[in-house]
Amino acid sequence: MTTELRRLRNYIDGEFRDAADGRTTEVINPATGEAYAVAPLSGQADVDAAMKAAADAFPAWRDLVPAERQKYLLKIADAFEERAEELIAAEVENTGKPIGLTRSEEIPPMVDQIRFFAGAARMLEGRAAGEYMEGLTSIIRREPIGVCAQVAPWNYPMMMGVWKFAPALAAGNTVVLKPSDTTPASTVLMAEIIGSIVPAGVFNVICGDRDTGRAMVEHKTPAMASITGSVRAGMQVAESASKDLKRVHLELGGKAPVVVFEDTDIAKAVEDISVAGFFNAGQDCTAATRVLVHESIHDEFVTALAKAAADTKTGQPDDEDVLYGPLNNANQLKQVTGFIDRLPAHAKVEAGGRRVGEKGYFYAPTVVSGLKQDDEIIQNEVFGPVITVQSFADEAQALEWANGVEYALASSVWTKDHARAMRMSKSLDFGCVWINTHIPLVAEMPHGGFKKSGYGKDLSAYGFDDYTRIKHVMTSIEG
Repeated sequence: MTTELRRLRNYIDGEFRDAADGRTTEVINPATGEAYAVAPLSGQADVDAAMKAAADAFPAWRDLVPAERQKYLLKIADAFEERAEELIAAEVENTGKPIGLTRSEEIPPMVDQIRFFAGAARMLEGRAAGEYMEGLTSIIRREPIGVCAQVAPWNYPMMMGVWKFAPALAAGNTVVLKPSDTTPASTVLMAEIIGSIVPAGVFNVICGDRDTGRAMVEHKTPAMASITGSVRAGMQVAESASKDLKRVHLELGGKAPVVVFEDTDIAKAVEDISVAGFFNAGQDCTAATRVLVHESIHDEFVTALAKAAADTKTGQPDDEDVLYGPLNNANQLKQVTGFIDRLPAHAKVEAGGRRVGEKGYFYAPTVVSGLKQDDEIIQNEVFGPVITVQSFADEAQALEWANGVEYALASSVWTKDHARAMRMSKSLDFGCVWINTHIPLVAEMPHGGFKKSGYGKDLSAYGFDDYTRIKHVMTSIEG
């Protein structure tokens, strides 16, 4: 007996559509390893249609007064709350995440972030108007950019979708959003919800693979391309967008250093760091996966962290005791397994280091010690439930090693010494520095990195500003 797969569809110009050429791809539930849906494999015709819809809708959406756009966004936030259980169910099929944690850790911040940007819609301010040349008054206008081509990742399909569309719509832009080919279900449901609220063409969703995303970025219509993804993908987007000078917003990989000094409360640090490292199976660009510990407490810390890993549970979405679910797809399981298989002889697996079960893409909470700064697993993003530990001798060495990677998204410092915390936060070359905590985010504060972690900010007024352009207007006041 075969079960008929659910059919997902693109959302273009206010209606659901199959791909123009009828192509589809199967969507796999990572908790089972089995297909549960088919989604469009969109091609050039679908991209053209979505871009035309967004371009046609842009003038009217742009010309709404900010208070009207705010009303739309507040209605979206309310609708997300009302249909939270449907969103959770779709996201769990997408990702295999624990149901309870998806309900508590994703829906509330998503709704809050939409409401934050609803407020930001009414804060399109410029600097003070004035006469900077005799007889002439200068005014600054902040305007929407136009059509935004947006590509969301598979680690947080719903939340990253919100991070994309909310500031863009609030600022007066229209959107063509593509979810990852492995996680389209919740984005298609978001299209249904949002599409019932905003005018046709303002918000469009097309499903597909990397070729679909490439066609979106290369298309002549969008004025901006925004992607959350790998460094490789970000570099390709930046190169492609440069051909017609599109604006680019990139949130890419991370390799967050977690610097633990000798005066730290070890038990509290281990508890917090293990959660921040293993949450969402470590599939988070800010995950606490690269720990540097002062040599005087290294052995004690590693022992405690290995125990915390052994006590951490992964499993099916309906198991209330699990911290995280599966890796997102078979390729990601292969990548994580490869890092562990290739460990150098001087490395020691203190906990985990293996697949869990034969069904789905589960991987055990893993701790690896004895590593050197130039080891592959230190320099490259694993994107799995793997925490590495290095031993440092002093503050200078800790800082050198913390900054000694190509990523620069997030970091944390653990110490009771305020002056040391301030010195480290000044010198750590990362877009975010947490002190005695790791991973909390709020809508009011920016999220974004330096170096190969990309550029542009998500969340906050800075993220909102990224979706606007600045115009100078000068007028004679002498008649």
